[in-house]
This record gives sequence, structure tokens and C-alpha cells, in this order.
Amino acid sequence: MTTNAIQSYHAHIYYEMELRPQAERLRAEMEALFPQAIYGRWHDVPVGPHPSAMFQVAFQPEQFDEITPWLILNHAPLTVFLHPQTGYPRADHSKHAVWMGRQQELFLDRLPERD
Repeated sequence: MTTNAIQSYHAHIYYEMELRPQAERLRAEMEALFPQAIYGRWHDVPVGPHPSAMFQVAFQPEQFDEITPWLILNHAPLTVFLHPQTGYPRADHSKHAVWMGRQQELFLDRLPERD
């Protein structure tokens, strides 16, 4: 598989409920710095394959070099789960994923092999 297969990226920002204020601040900073990204709904309970409360930020491959380093430097104390969108959801959420912070166990059986 080549990098041309990457259609977009998803960064899932995980938080415990007591850390939601920090997640809100991080999101507000991201919205101001990266308005071209797409910001998903707040999920205060686990949803889909994700084991924690979270919100999602979707962005294009050309934004990777700007958004990813910023997340690396600014995510603490939150966890960021970053993965590409290649059309293979299970592999994208496992083999192709990157963790920033505490790695968690995903419910991969809830994801199809292919879109």
C-alpha cells in the first residue's frame, strides 16, 4: 500500500470526564488554529470501536504536517488516537494507527475489514 491510498486522517481525542475541560480547551485551540479541519460531535461515552469518551478531528493529508506535530506537543494530559482513512477500517484502526499518550484497547471486531 502506498501513501496515495490515504484519503484523510482522523484524530480521536480521548478524555476521562474529569478531563473534559482540558479537552474543550484543546478543541477550541484547534478550531482557532486549524479551521479547515472537520470537528465531530462530543461523545461522553464510548462509541463504536472507541473505549473512551472522545471527539474526532478529520483532516486532509496535506494538513498532516501542521496538525500532527501540534497535537504531539499539546495533547497532554489527553490521549490522541490518530489513523489514516484508506478504505480498510480495521487495518486503519490497528496496523496503521499511532497513539499519543496512553494506548487503549479498541473494539476492532466492530469494524469491517473494508468500506
